[in-house]
Amino acid sequence: MTQMAKPLPKQYIDKSKVWTVFIGSAASLFILTVAAENNGAWFPAIARANAAMAVARKRAEQAENAPQAPADIEAEADDLPPLSIESAALEAEIERRNAAAEAAMFAAAAERAEQERQAKLVEEGLFAAKKKAFLDVYATLRQELLDDKMLEGQPQEAKDWLKEMLDYNVPGGKLNRGMAVYDVLASIKGAENLSKDDIFKANALGWCIEWLQAFFLVADDIMDGSITRRGQPCWYKRPKVGMVACNDYILLECCIYRILKFHFGGSAAYGQLLELFLETTYQTSHGQLLDLTTAPPGHIDLSRYSMDAYLRIVTYKTAFYTFYLPVAAGLVLAGEARPAAFELAKSICVEMGQYFQDDYLDCYGDPAVIGKIGTDVEDAKCCWLVCTALKEASEEQKDVIKANYGQKDPAAVAKVKEVYAQLGLASKFEAYEAQSHAQLSATIEEQSLLPKQVFISLLAKIYKRQK
Repeated sequence: MTQMAKPLPKQYIDKSKVWTVFIGSAASLFILTVAAENNGAWFPAIARANAAMAVARKRAEQAENAPQAPADIEAEADDLPPLSIESAALEAEIERRNAAAEAAMFAAAAERAEQERQAKLVEEGLFAAKKKAFLDVYATLRQELLDDKMLEGQPQEAKDWLKEMLDYNVPGGKLNRGMAVYDVLASIKGAENLSKDDIFKANALGWCIEWLQAFFLVADDIMDGSITRRGQPCWYKRPKVGMVACNDYILLECCIYRILKFHFGGSAAYGQLLELFLETTYQTSHGQLLDLTTAPPGHIDLSRYSMDAYLRIVTYKTAFYTFYLPVAAGLVLAGEARPAAFELAKSICVEMGQYFQDDYLDCYGDPAVIGKIGTDVEDAKCCWLVCTALKEASEEQKDVIKANYGQKDPAAVAKVKEVYAQLGLASKFEAYEAQSHAQLSATIEEQSLLPKQVFISLLAKIYKRQK
């Protein structure tokens, strides 16, 4: 019988060892390949290409944080010939592209800067010419007041006093309020459509606002005990003036109504303009009352210092005569008769006036730039800074404010400002300013009842102002 062959024993393969060998071999091969590619002696062309691409990646990362190139620069880059396929020339090609793009970007930036400089020069030239024309109208109005028939028989020394007092207090400010009347009229009717008489009347009405401003400031400086105004001693601080200034601010207000009579007495708008100025003066006087009684001399109650109280004060004391009055006066001259237009103007201008305040400049402004020495802390003013501080301060910080706010001592003032610094109020005000500007801009853009430029020109003058 034939013997059957026995089957071979079953062989077992250790798969884990196989995978270990395989993976180890692949890793070694990868490492050798990378080393070879980056070895300039073995593969010089590949090494140069890799180095060039590393430089390109680094420049691309830097470009992400740089200003975006203009469309014309991108177009110029698109017109460049394709990258060379020869690896030896790759680095030079990338360098040439980067240099061309960088040079074009610098050239475009320089061109934009020059265009902005030229535009600024033109704008400054136009503003200087407009301001000169405005000041020329002041000289005319002042002479009319000095030659007023109602003053016939007055001694020359009285007329000389009036002239000096007017020149010292009326034309020395920024003149933004007064010049805004012409801007509003030009925005509505078009500057090219205005006659010389239209321009003169707009500027005369603007000077009535500047006279009103002078009246308020001379009186306010006495009440607050201020030291300087517009870079010079307050009028009442001059040795020969003193409390004669009380009569002078009455004269300043009276001049408004003489000018209105001289130039608008026979106009259909005369009654409307009289009412506008009288109403604005009444509102502003009540704002001053709120300002003074919130912190009566010798009795400071910081519990009354709230953001609501602050907004009431600035609305009545500043917003109506600084913003609404110039706009409303321009609307009257333009013949605007729609009540809705005046209500819209009042709404936007009041909001603008609540945002436009001297609080920040009073505390942080340079007296040489803003033209006065800030005394809000010494005068215990209910202002944005202290209202915000009281809202956010710790109990310890509040105690510092309570102990030092309203004190005339420079050391006490420094302690209050130190709390302001601890709370970061300067940066908080900047954020508040930016937010207010954005909200106002959106409101102006959304309305369609009046030309947007009526409000934009005013807003541009106060945003991030330095004085």
